[in-house]
Amino acid sequence: MKLSDKLKATIGPSVANALAEDIGSGDLTALLVDADEVVGATIIARESTILCGQAWVDEVFAQLDASVIVDWYVGDRQSAEADDVICKLVGPARALLSGERTALNFLQTLSSTATKTAQYVQAVEGLKTRILDTRKTIPGLRLAQKYAVTCGGGMNHRTGLFDAILIKENHIKSAGSITAALQSAQNLDADVLIQIEVESHEDLLEALDAGATRVLLDNFSISDLRQAVKTNESYGYMAAELEASGNITLDSIREVAETGVDYISTGAITKNIDAIDFSMLFRID
Repeated sequence: MKLSDKLKATIGPSVANALAEDIGSGDLTALLVDADEVVGATIIARESTILCGQAWVDEVFAQLDASVIVDWYVGDRQSAEADDVICKLVGPARALLSGERTALNFLQTLSSTATKTAQYVQAVEGLKTRILDTRKTIPGLRLAQKYAVTCGGGMNHRTGLFDAILIKENHIKSAGSITAALQSAQNLDADVLIQIEVESHEDLLEALDAGATRVLLDNFSISDLRQAVKTNESYGYMAAELEASGNITLDSIREVAETGVDYISTGAITKNIDAIDFSMLFRID
């Protein structure tokens, strides 16, 4: 997946905000370095990872000093091992010092998302089930994290509340029933995905009878998931796509996938992440 135009448009402002947060009125410590000093540096991975964040690192140094050159050896979606050199940089020492932390913050966060996603994708390898993200993302970094999910081999669910309809428990209560909620959504004629969450086999039957085309099976047990898949298959061409979600871990995900669901969505790949360790080292020749 390439960077979309929509995502590209967010990178500059996101980086500008991050630099302003860190540098503020000026990098005082960088003033200890001669303004004319030009140095080389390397960014090194300190643990194995699936890389993501190249465009953000490039943008950090482009905003600080356009003369900085970043030469990448490992790109987005590619794997790196501990002590691998990710990229080399050459430019004014002050710019490299001022941008170091912000660049690494983007790199460590997005690479951790890609790496966690790859672990979940690998866990269901050989099965038809695809791994989806959710809206449980870091505020301000949703599109970036969703891009990172694709770098790890996952798929994106809806971006936000504007590009799909996901009818959940509170929507159903307000509408009065699953059938009523689905009919209201279908009447909107919004030309977007309409999905409904169900919490029992009875709910699933009502959703299928009401013409649901995508059903979220929330916190179903393994046996209930198997039954749901079997029931759904009995509807033939009127069957829906089934998505499992709720308390699914890396240890349990393959068993869930083996029930035959089409998708598994998990917030863990974007919110339960441990930053990947990177460091920047100057090369003084």
